[in-house]
Amino acid sequence: MVVFIVLSSLTDDGAKTIVGKPERIKEVNEELAKIGAKVKEQYVVFGDMDFVNIVEVDNVESFLKALVELNSRGTVRTRTYLAMPVDDAIKAMKTTPSIGHPK
Repeated sequence: MVVFIVLSSLTDDGAKTIVGKPERIKEVNEELAKIGAKVKEQYVVFGDMDFVNIVEVDNVESFLKALVELNSRGTVRTRTYLAMPVDDAIKAMKTTPSIGHPK
């Protein structure tokens, strides 16, 4: 499984949708489940973004398409970041060949 952090902000149309139908938030999670993405955690936040989502993905290509489709609806804008456990990052730093560092 690959983990992504998805930050999302509602557009004006998205905010109108949520005001009228708050459960729409969970319906989007169900849509993502259809392509093998599982929303592990989801938070409403205050500030520049409206939601922070921790998403596990089986197929990165399918997730990419789903995000493009969600953004194309005009109700949400996302910023998506690949996330890696610290222990995995340390292992990668120790075992992955270097491209070389100019000295």
